[in-house]
Amino acid sequence: MDQIEQRRADSLRAAQAKAAALFAEIEQRGLIRPGATESQVSKEIFRLSRDDFDAGRHWHKRVIRTGPNTVHPYQIDPEDRTIAPDDIVYLDLGPVFEEWEADFGRTYVLGDDSRKQVLSRLVEALFREGKAYFNDHPDITGAELYAKVTAMAEREGWDFGNGHAGHIVGEFPHEKIIGDKISLYIHPENHQPLRAPDQFGRQRHWILEIHLVDKDKQYGAFFEELLTI
Repeated sequence: MDQIEQRRADSLRAAQAKAAALFAEIEQRGLIRPGATESQVSKEIFRLSRDDFDAGRHWHKRVIRTGPNTVHPYQIDPEDRTIAPDDIVYLDLGPVFEEWEADFGRTYVLGDDSRKQVLSRLVEALFREGKAYFNDHPDITGAELYAKVTAMAEREGWDFGNGHAGHIVGEFPHEKIIGDKISLYIHPENHQPLRAPDQFGRQRHWILEIHLVDKDKQYGAFFEELLTI
């Protein structure tokens, strides 16, 4: 890896570390709590990221989903819901740190429902398995990785919750192709190698998303972070 690519990778890694610190502070302050609405928590997270982490911009909408809303992927905007004492909750945030994008998702379980707790651990385990598969297959395409993660979900007895399993990330704003929702996504119709360079000859960096949904569509869980670093 040359020096320019190393700096890009280091910058993305640093942005992700700051996102992890933001999530830790969200937990420490108890923002994910019964009685608060999703929209209320979203506003509190924005203020925290702006005031304490110098991240007043988020490159995508802040997603806070609780209970039955956790079955919905990013693209859907369900009705605002109040967090219940025994809910499962997921966050999907895209803060920008010093012109570099982070994309970070985690799941939290309130109460002591053992199946929800198992699920919250499983999404991370499947992320690790998917990342290892990517690392072991240098020429893997978006379609092949999507097939892998959906097969993992089915193997574990869950549905995969989205029509793609991730996307590119980089300097803000990252590469976009107008009207194209396939080639820059880990999508079942993206037959390009994920390690193919971008239009400027630079390495593309990818986010891997794992979204598992109960087969009865009662609740789900989510985990995402950098795939390529």
